[in-house]
Amino acid sequence: MNRNNSTDGTSAPAGAAVSLKQLSLADWARFGTGEIAYLRPVVVNGVHAVAIHGADGQPIGAAPNAELAVAAILQHEMAPAFLH
Repeated sequence: MNRNNSTDGTSAPAGAAVSLKQLSLADWARFGTGEIAYLRPVVVNGVHAVAIHGADGQPIGAAPNAELAVAAILQHEMAPAFLH
């Protein structure tokens, strides 16, 4: 059974693209909040670390390395994403 509803073969519903285009700037700012956490390498006082930010850009933590940052994010039932 083919459940693909989009024209490009992905499983996204056909109306998803239209719905995303209708999001306001405020809605985009909240998109993924509570579900996605971003990791970004930082240097604090000469020490390399990984900053953890919510989808809205709010700092929510830090870890000494990416592995521990990902573990913390997963422990809080969020999906990690890396920023470069």
